[in-house]
Amino acid sequence: MCPRFVTTLEYFLISPSMSIRDAIASIDKNSEGIALVTDDGNRLIRTVTDGDIRRAMLAKLALDDTIGTLLRSQITPVDSKPITAPFDTSDASILRLMNELKIRHVPLVDEHNRVVDIALLRHLVRDYEPGLEAIVMAGGFGTRLHPLTEETPKPMLPVGGRPLMEYTIKQLRNVGIKKVNIATHFRPDKIIDHFGDGSDIGVDLNYVNEMSPLGTAGALGLVEEWRGTLLMINGDILTNVDFNAMHRFHQEHQAILTVAVRQYDLQIPYGVIESNDSFVVDITEKPEAKFLVNAGIYLIEPSARTHLPKEERFDMTDLIKKLIADGQPVACFPIREYWLDIGQHDDYIRAQEDAKNGRV
Repeated sequence: MCPRFVTTLEYFLISPSMSIRDAIASIDKNSEGIALVTDDGNRLIRTVTDGDIRRAMLAKLALDDTIGTLLRSQITPVDSKPITAPFDTSDASILRLMNELKIRHVPLVDEHNRVVDIALLRHLVRDYEPGLEAIVMAGGFGTRLHPLTEETPKPMLPVGGRPLMEYTIKQLRNVGIKKVNIATHFRPDKIIDHFGDGSDIGVDLNYVNEMSPLGTAGALGLVEEWRGTLLMINGDILTNVDFNAMHRFHQEHQAILTVAVRQYDLQIPYGVIESNDSFVVDITEKPEAKFLVNAGIYLIEPSARTHLPKEERFDMTDLIKKLIADGQPVACFPIREYWLDIGQHDDYIRAQEDAKNGRV
């Protein structure tokens, strides 16, 4: 049987005995957000998506745990049967199935349930686009990076010979985002002079200038009303995050806002005492605390706009708290890819090294 969709089927196949880390490597290699779990006879057992991996991270499963452990968890219900189609199913029928079930991949199997191909939405719909707009927050003063930022906005600092924000805009373009807003305040001329209308990069740039700082969420009120999901990213971030994977995660959880998060480990350099009144009941030597921290990347639905105050300072933390208080679904998307917040001089030095070493 000659494959119709993929010529590198092996990039999709994993076994239950392999690790979650191996599944991540498979998903990254095929760039389609899915891996197919098969037995020794290549018969399909289950599927594991990028979203399943992210939920496993939030559930604190170790990346060295096996795929079998993941499949037995509550993250991917045991009774969830993978959606498949016979190998000779027509493209029109596959597309209809995808539309009905709102899925992007359909494994194609033979009469013995052996995987012989995988149908991909992007091959069936050539002009498929994520439907995202974006806004890059580039209005800060970057005072912690003085003297480098005394006359230059932080997002315009050179990294590997080009402005930091150029990496972000090109990454947005590469995932199919055509319209990008840039929120400016400090020295907007430096940004506008470099990027212009965005045509040289292949995007449509629109500038919104804050006359006075409005905070990370307040600037959203200056953007022309967006109709689809808006991707918002701080202009001082260097990352390889899969924005399309984040969008799929956002849609799966039907969130009004999704915030990207990173795990931050804090090593306490002392023995920590637990007491009951005047008596010690336990002691833990140099424990490590794990936190999820805001990574400065968000997906926001148009309906969130009604929760924004008009022309007053309002940060994303304020918006998130307000949405939660109003009973709106706010999701968190764990980042497993490269991410660096360039807030201080040491971060900037590391960014230069990472660019030189090809990590970015």
